Amino acid sequence: MKSGSMRSRPAARRREALGLALLALLFAAASGRLAAQGSNPVVTSLMLFAGTGEGLFRSSDWSRTWRKLEGTAVGTHLDGLGAARALVLLMPQVWVGGDGLYVSEDFGDTWLRRSETPGIRVLLPSRYPQSDATVFVGTGAGLLRSRDAGKSFERTSLFGSTIHRVEWPGPALVVACDKGVLVSTDEGNSFAGPGAGLPPGPVRAIVLSSYFAADPVLFAAPSSGGVYRSSDGGKTWRPSGLEGDTIGDLVWLGPFLYAAGSVGFHRSQDAGVSWTRLSASPGPPSRLLFPLAPGAGLEAFLSTEQGLFHTQDAGEHWQPAGFAGQDVLTVATFPAPDPIQRTKRRR
Repeated sequence: MKSGSMRSRPAARRREALGLALLALLFAAASGRLAAQGSNPVVTSLMLFAGTGEGLFRSSDWSRTWRKLEGTAVGTHLDGLGAARALVLLMPQVWVGGDGLYVSEDFGDTWLRRSETPGIRVLLPSRYPQSDATVFVGTGAGLLRSRDAGKSFERTSLFGSTIHRVEWPGPALVVACDKGVLVSTDEGNSFAGPGAGLPPGPVRAIVLSSYFAADPVLFAAPSSGGVYRSSDGGKTWRPSGLEGDTIGDLVWLGPFLYAAGSVGFHRSQDAGVSWTRLSASPGPPSRLLFPLAPGAGLEAFLSTEQGLFHTQDAGEHWQPAGFAGQDVLTVATFPAPDPIQRTKRRR
């Protein structure tokens, strides 16, 4: 029985890989195949963006080669951006935050500086930007809010703390910061938390249930190590494993919960009750991206302090994908993963 299972595994993986290839072809057709600007067309389904301390980079061939984006000689230049820490992709727009907020309407070829807000670490527009111009920005000093698509910002009630992650499933606004995990139900006018059971100190990563309003489950990764789970929207917490690792990012993809740590890359198939270590960490991570999610979960990119890495088998093996030895702060692609489409989680 065991030997039969081992023999069937390669065939199953080949079928899964074939499905992934077909999905990629369908995605390329559905996304318009080519987004042309001037005489240099780019294949949007193979486009990646990465932020480093040196600025913003783009690949049009799925990480084989990278080019630094600097703007144009006659338009806005990106030399004032500094470290590109925050990326949001809204086809065909690219939003990047660093020392200021910059927006491109043409996949990163030309830019406008929308705000001079310094030290942007997190960037989150409304999920309905055409009808709601609200944008939240996290900095080293606190959380800011814009009502005019990032042209001007005002303080929220969360100030005096470095912001690491922001999620806005609505109506709840969930923030991971140096104070822990805080939750607002009035778009940042007031916050509650951190809840009981979560270790004091910074929280670097969070992930929420797809239907958070009805199923308020979330996981958090404090800088002290391990993963914690809350089933009541952050009011109370309990340990959920991985105490020996410091987790840099969490992704909840269908039945699988992934945790990218400084020691290992882990997966849970039972909502954090137990974990399987799939591989050693290629470097202390900052961002985990499944570019074809939710349709496929084999392929992923991981930005780390040692460069960018790529897997085609859900994290069992990692290959370098550029920026060797450099601190890659974030990675993103079109279309941005949509958490609305994930399978509903239950408590």
